[in-house]
Amino acid sequence: MATATETTIAQKLEGLLKLQSIDTALDNIKKVRGDLPEEVRDLEDEIAGYETRISKFKKEISSLEEEISKNRNAKKEAEKLVNKYKDQQMNVRNNREFDAISKEIELQQLEMELADKRIREFDFKILNKNDEISSTETVLFERQKDLDSKRKELGVIIGESEEEETKFMKDRDKAAKNVEERLLKSYDKLRSNAVNGLAVVMVKRGACGGCFSFVPPQRQADIKDKKKIIVCEHCGRILADVEDSITAVGKR
Repeated sequence: MATATETTIAQKLEGLLKLQSIDTALDNIKKVRGDLPEEVRDLEDEIAGYETRISKFKKEISSLEEEISKNRNAKKEAEKLVNKYKDQQMNVRNNREFDAISKEIELQQLEMELADKRIREFDFKILNKNDEISSTETVLFERQKDLDSKRKELGVIIGESEEEETKFMKDRDKAAKNVEERLLKSYDKLRSNAVNGLAVVMVKRGACGGCFSFVPPQRQADIKDKKKIIVCEHCGRILADVEDSITAVGKR
């Protein structure tokens, strides 16, 4: 007659098997989508990068335009001073005053030339930035078309399995609540490390259903007894039950 402990272990294993079957069904649904979800995410990240780059270029252009405005204002101020000094030259009392004012006029004219040079440099930089924006926007447009196409394709695939997936997700939530927290954490960790997502398996034809390593007959007997939770010595997966009879030993 089974004890309370045996019943508890059996229930735990049953709960884990049910959870695994639901997760496997969800995995199969996701497999149909292939690499599309990852491709969509990659394209979204790539597009975000292009948009950030364009925004950066535009900010740089705005900053350059401010510099152009400052230099234009500086040139106007220099022009005003030149005109003012020229008027003063008309009323000088001696050559010394005339020479001093002439130097001020030359200085302001140099400021005007420097302002013009800076404006040309900034205009050239703006031209280059606009070219970069244009080329980036061209690439962005193509990537956006790719993204729209892949999103549409993914949307169709998700739409076909959405109802089924939603049902499985609800079932999973219920099944997970029936597994104690410690076991659930171990299960999730095993699943995340397993290539095929299998954390709980059966022993089939004397081998682990996850890594296909041989399971000795005595260990198979222990698994069938369900007195404790047993894991595969090779891959660490939980061995929930044995599907077939224990391999006979000692026969020739």
